Amino acid sequence: MTDASQPALDLPEIHLTDPEVLRDPFTAYGKAREQSPVARIVAPRSGPMWTITRHEAARVMLSDPRFALTANTYQRIDIPEHCRPYMRTMQEMEGPEHTRLRRLVSPAFTARRAAEFRPRIESIVEHLLDDLPDHAENGKVDLLRHFAQLLPIDVISELVGIPEADRQQWRKYGAAVTAGQGRQVVEAIPCIVADAKAAVTQRRAEPGTRDVISDLIRTQAEDGDKLSDTELVTFVWQLVLGGQTPANLIANAVDTLLTHPDQLAALRADPHLMPAAVEELTRWSGPQLLTFPRYAQEDIDLHGVPIRKGEPVTAAIAAVNRDPRVFTNPDRLDVTRPAGPAAHLGYAHGPHFCLGAALARVQTEVALTALLRRFPNLTLAAAPDDVRRDLDPGTWRLTSLPVSY
Repeated sequence: MTDASQPALDLPEIHLTDPEVLRDPFTAYGKAREQSPVARIVAPRSGPMWTITRHEAARVMLSDPRFALTANTYQRIDIPEHCRPYMRTMQEMEGPEHTRLRRLVSPAFTARRAAEFRPRIESIVEHLLDDLPDHAENGKVDLLRHFAQLLPIDVISELVGIPEADRQQWRKYGAAVTAGQGRQVVEAIPCIVADAKAAVTQRRAEPGTRDVISDLIRTQAEDGDKLSDTELVTFVWQLVLGGQTPANLIANAVDTLLTHPDQLAALRADPHLMPAAVEELTRWSGPQLLTFPRYAQEDIDLHGVPIRKGEPVTAAIAAVNRDPRVFTNPDRLDVTRPAGPAAHLGYAHGPHFCLGAALARVQTEVALTALLRRFPNLTLAAAPDDVRRDLDPGTWRLTSLPVSY
């Protein structure tokens, strides 16, 4: 059986410390995709893993129960003992256990619920844009820090039912997640768990009418076997912190449009293109480069590559979302691109498809629509090459987005 740590077969290798991979992952993964549907990833400190580079192969792997999200990262690091029961999230679960918990919370994240929540999102967006001039210096403002990072945490806090008085602290947690400051998030775990418990306690005393916590508390009261107190608290912090994806998506989308003036002009000329444009921007410059690793539950032959039980396998979103077998002219941004038979995998696929995908789509649509309407002269306040990205091999994200308006 092949050892993933040793060169085997004629497979491409992606070295996550390679400056060219970090600078332009789409080209690096694209080259690997055209060589083979499976590539080897070489990463510092974490050991080697496999990645799927083609769209259909990735869809199959992400739906295959022989690959499971079974490794709990938080159990491997220094977390206080009293917090550990709250660290096992849906992301760590499979099969009936995952299905049971996801079924309980998914009604709050349907496309219909996201559409119903749109007016509240629009209100939050307008409020944040009203505040932008207060953060400007010489007509320039960091749109990532003062808009894109704030919107998702404010939206998800409202939807989940985080008390108003506590939202400023959750903003700090959300900013750390968005910036990839994993160590800071880990250090804040005791406070995050305490704040989640406090939110549940308050909603028990003062139930809301449409927030997730109140809905889950009512479900728990109707049938206490369905949801434990520990699961409820875990849900709260997972949903709030897991709902930060739109921050980097919105920032990437704005940067992309401002550096593709023809596409920006097309979108300004026809705002009805926005839903399709959001899908195209997610495909072309979405924030996730790799899915969370799945672990082989048995020895598996994967497209001719022997994978040992326990070895990690990811899907290379940076490659599959530009697979020419699925997308015409995949390296071209086209906000008028019609929906095809196969969608992008920006929200993954299968049982662990992103729970908040519908909400992320609506947030991004509302944010971009309002920005283009309110700031017709929006431009980058730096040369495109000077707009910095965090050199994170797993996430395509900006460190700031300076704009003039």
